[in-house]
Amino acid sequence: MDAAHGNELPAVLVALLKGVAYREQAPALWRELLNLQGAARDHLRVLGLDLVIDDAEGYAFLRQSEAAVDGAGEPLPRLIPRRPLSYPVSLLLVLLRKRLALHDAQGGDTRLVLARAQLVDMLRTFLAAGSNEAKLEDQIERHIGRVEELGFVRRLKEDEDQYEVRRILRAFVDADWLAELEAAYREHAQHLA
Repeated sequence: MDAAHGNELPAVLVALLKGVAYREQAPALWRELLNLQGAARDHLRVLGLDLVIDDAEGYAFLRQSEAAVDGAGEPLPRLIPRRPLSYPVSLLLVLLRKRLALHDAQGGDTRLVLARAQLVDMLRTFLAAGSNEAKLEDQIERHIGRVEELGFVRRLKEDEDQYEVRRILRAFVDADWLAELEAAYREHAQHLA
């Protein structure tokens, strides 16, 4: 690694350790990431992390390596914590992943943008409505906020009532997981009704 690239590697590693790196948000960092991905992978492997880059979709993130062991052969402690998701948040991720798959199958625009009302309606279909509609709406709003916090949707600057479904969702919710979870949630929703 030459001195010119040695100065950029720490910035690339820190950005990845902070969260998902997107090509659209930091084009210069993205170029450096692609140029330095071999060195970045070597450094991150020591920490028990795998670098996942999807150049076609324009995102990169770190994943805990399941095979990482210390010198004694013991599994390394988790650096990236697992985040348990509530039923409604998991459900919304499943529904968004399904909507993204349908959107991709239809072709056209690469971005999937949904109105807040569409997100609310998607969840309302599966959540048991109580006597207090306003309370249900507030709960759904919190679930949408959590999905936004996790980085799977992004509120549009030009219209705060519109959300772009981030394509990184495809890396976290694969087709098999989607089918199994959706079936379990449908069964759960039927028991609630």
